[in-house]
Formats: sequence, C-alpha cells, structure tokens
Amino acid sequence: MDKIKIILAGPRGKMGTEALKMIEAASHFELAAAVDSKNDGVQVKDLQGAPVSMEAPVYDDLERCIQSVEADVLVDLTRPDIGKKHLEIALNHGLRTVIGTTGFSNEDLERLTELAQEKNTGAIIAPNFAIGAILMMKFSQMAAKYLPDIEIIEKHHDQKLDAPSGTALKTAQLITEVREEKRQGHPDENEDLQGARGAELQGIRIHSVRLPGLVAHQEVMFGGEGQLLTIRHDSMNRASFMPGVKMAVESVMNVEGLVYGLENIME
Repeated sequence: MDKIKIILAGPRGKMGTEALKMIEAASHFELAAAVDSKNDGVQVKDLQGAPVSMEAPVYDDLERCIQSVEADVLVDLTRPDIGKKHLEIALNHGLRTVIGTTGFSNEDLERLTELAQEKNTGAIIAPNFAIGAILMMKFSQMAAKYLPDIEIIEKHHDQKLDAPSGTALKTAQLITEVREEKRQGHPDENEDLQGARGAELQGIRIHSVRLPGLVAHQEVMFGGEGQLLTIRHDSMNRASFMPGVKMAVESVMNVEGLVYGLENIME
C-alpha cells in the first residue's frame, strides 16, 4: 500500500497528540506537516507531547503549508471556526480532508457539499470518531422505529465549545429519518425554569452536561409502556477515537464529495 501523506491541523491538542501517535504507528501513514497557530518554523518533534522521531515542519498558515509540502489528506482536529475555514481552503486546493470538529450548521454543510462536488474532492466530517459511538447511533435509529418516545443525554468535558454535541445532533437526525415528529410529555407541560426540558428536535429532547473529568459520553433513552431501553456509549480517553480517524483517512482516499458522519463509510 502506498503511503498516505498527511497534514495534521491541531497537533498540540489532546486529540492531536493522540493522532500523532496513531500516524507514527501506522506503516502506511506519513506526516507531511502540521499546522499550529503558535509554532511556525519548528519541527513537529519539538512540540510538547509529540513523538521525538517526527521530523516534519510546522506552519502557522494552512494555505502556505499546502503550497509548501506534498500531501494527500488534511486531518483537522481544531475548533469549529477553524475547521470550517480549513475545509474550505483544502477543498479549493483539491486536498482530501478529514474533519474532526463539530458545530457545522445545515447551511455550512450545504455550502461545503456544493464546493466538494464542484472541486471533485473527497471530504469526511465526523461528529464522532469512536466506532462504538457510531454503533450507538445506528442502534438508536433501529430502536426508534418501535419506541418513539426518546430523550438524549450527552456529557462532555467542560472545555467543549458547542452544545448540544455533534454526536447528539447526528443521533437525533438519524432518528427523525425513521420516526414521525411527535410532542413528548404532558400536553400542558410547563418549564418553571427555562431550559429544564432541554433542547428539542422534532419532539426529541436533548440535554447537555459539561463537567471536568468527563471525556465524551451519551445515552439515548427510549420509554414505552412498562419499559425503558437505554443505549449508552462512553469514551474514557481520546485514544478511543483513533481507530475511527485511521479509518476515515483511509476511506477519504476513495470518496468523492462530502460525507457527513462516519456511519456512512461503515456500511
């Protein structure tokens, strides 16, 4: 297998440092460069937490990085605002991209899907890279056909910027494909404290918890007559996301256009 040359954006973050280890361990991956806002001109091996053997340049600007190195795939593990900007730059350069940030609106996805089609370039946006989390979403969609009263509780670390999580939104969207919109709870229900019942998507309630000590956790609760079904997934550390990142990098080499959600390459 030919080596896949990767540009990694966000190498100093918790996800980024795990991604560096994953790239180093994969014999068919090669780090071409990294993009980091504060360390232009140094080597990746000089970054805190990076493998000491990684001799690849660091740039503070993606545009300049793409023009300076030969690469097959951009992996972006930054923030939603930066991820959107980087994806657009990469697509305009015909560079295949894997995005691991959330916070993309429907309007963002429509615009970027059109750009990917126009440039005939593959891209994958993954709200969650944990294989178990993808299975949790798919199992939830299956269950929703039979138990349509549903609430989602997602729990993340207190540094997460968006709420609800991309995984929770994606889960709710998958459920709406098989479940008719319905109002849940008592018809005369009233929130004495605004927000107590959480956010709502077609009647599905979504609750977000943000606390130090958490990583990424979600449970989907289904209520029925005399019964309760809970489908739950927990990521204990960010290493749990790396098999999904690896699969996305390998898969994006054969993708044309924009794919939203890892479940679409797991069929």
